[in-house]
Amino acid sequence: MAESTPLLDSHVVGAEEKPRTVVQEFKHESKKLWVLAGPAIFTAICQYSLGALTQTFAGLVGEIELAAVSVENSVVAGLAFGVMLGMGSALETLCGQAFGAGKLRMLGIYMQRSWVILLTTACILTPIYIFSPPILVLFGETTEIAQAAGKFALWMLPQLFAYALNFPIQKFLQSQRKVIVMAWVSAVVLVVHALLSWLLILKLGWGLVGAAIMLNTSWWLIVIGQLLYIFITKSDGAWSGFSWLAFADLWGFLKLSLASAVMLCLEYWYLMVLIVITGRLKNPLIAVDAISICMNINGWDLMIALGFNAAISVRVSNELGAGNARQAKISVYVVSATSIAIGLVCAVVVFATRNWFPYLFTTSEAVGKETTKLALLLGITVLLNSLQPVLSGVAVGAGWQWLVAYVNLGCYYLVGLSAGILLGFTFNFGAEGIWGGMIVGICLQTIILIIITSLTNWNKEAAQAESRISKWGGSINNEQ
Repeated sequence: MAESTPLLDSHVVGAEEKPRTVVQEFKHESKKLWVLAGPAIFTAICQYSLGALTQTFAGLVGEIELAAVSVENSVVAGLAFGVMLGMGSALETLCGQAFGAGKLRMLGIYMQRSWVILLTTACILTPIYIFSPPILVLFGETTEIAQAAGKFALWMLPQLFAYALNFPIQKFLQSQRKVIVMAWVSAVVLVVHALLSWLLILKLGWGLVGAAIMLNTSWWLIVIGQLLYIFITKSDGAWSGFSWLAFADLWGFLKLSLASAVMLCLEYWYLMVLIVITGRLKNPLIAVDAISICMNINGWDLMIALGFNAAISVRVSNELGAGNARQAKISVYVVSATSIAIGLVCAVVVFATRNWFPYLFTTSEAVGKETTKLALLLGITVLLNSLQPVLSGVAVGAGWQWLVAYVNLGCYYLVGLSAGILLGFTFNFGAEGIWGGMIVGICLQTIILIIITSLTNWNKEAAQAESRISKWGGSINNEQ
């Protein structure tokens, strides 16, 4: 049975009467965004907190344990996280636009194709986990930190394959606005993770072994919980079982997945590279721990922005898929204003608590003082990161992945990384200089994305979405 008509859903096609005033339109769209963004933010915070809590407990065990978990999370797992999330983000464009056009069955096939590609990618990334100690040393980490982080990375291999399944599942559910399910699963797993991590890492003294056991288990519980929901409910027809169509059109699907991966990886790897560079400073253990704590705080705040990233990606892709160019444009304006306001509040909180928040993560006075020095730069980063991921979400929803990939490459690596090395080493500003360079790159990238978004012809984007749905749905529609 063909699914050729758009969904008769006011959240997708804008069937209800449009508000007449700017204020009414803002409230109207804001309500739609928060329905998506609220649970998405909660889910992102819960899932990020799995690694953050593990890092916190490790810091209470000792400095080398904190460094091991921090470097593994930021560098090794961070690399894998960026690749998997990036490649899975191709589904945000495809599933979101297909859902907006009413092509439900396409969503399940897309998810299976993404599983095939991401599981293959996980196998390719496995040697990085196995040989991470010499890789980390090659990039400048001390032997002590590299060995500890490498040992922990080897234990974290199951998490890599959980990533491969989890991100396509999340994009599949997000595109249908089934974000409450994800939030409940993540919340339950987080509670279990917190209690058992405290028991294994601190109470029973299992240290890094206990940390690895719980972090792996928690990520697989998230995957299993979401899959059970999909298999049992059939996701309103979006899931019709496993199909050989999952192996059709893989090359074209892979190209879009790679575009998404390059775009997001250049962002995530930027933070990873900063951690590695910091390891080349004098007294690297203190510097790495301090900048890792700031990255931890920044990561929690970033989850708020990523919630809006998911929401605006769904809104833009759904509206473009349904042919509603005007509503897609309004969504971009509303989410940008909302996220900036929240970013200002978070930046003020970071600066106001700069003298005591470091000691939530460490018992070292030296690490605490160094972290406090970085607080002002952290606050600025928090503000910039309130808007930047949102604009990236717009790009994913519209299918601009390759364009943003080039922007990220120039801003982060040619400008930001160069500035960080210059300030941190040449001018001897240390960790503060490295972080300052990062801010330069983020600021430049944000400005360019604002210009691109402002100049976008949304009617043209809606037409391209229609063409994309027809192209990618061909083999599936022939089977219906």
